Amino acid sequence: MLLDVRTYTCRPGRLKPQLDLYEKLGFAAQKRHLGEPLAFLVTESGALNTYVHIWVYENAGDREKKRAAMLADPEWQAFIAASAAEGNLVAQETKLMNPASFAPIKRS
Repeated sequence: MLLDVRTYTCRPGRLKPQLDLYEKLGFAAQKRHLGEPLAFLVTESGALNTYVHIWVYENAGDREKKRAAMLADPEWQAFIAASAAEGNLVAQETKLMNPASFAPIKRS
């Protein structure tokens, strides 16, 4: 199992507009290609104006295949263009992680 943990930082005051845009234009396309996220989280304390989503893949090959299909999707491309035009995001961090053997992630 490979986890893709993505943290996005928005300009102050632009978190809600970014999430609204994602919900309207991006989430359905992303789910269509990647499946349900393990989690989609909004920061309450610590580094504010951030959100995190975590996607689960079988392995690096599965991730590559699914993300390539998503990147080719016109609906996803429309979201990327709209997001860039809005200018809400200032940073993105991506971590690929594996669960520790003694604490596997169980999905129903």
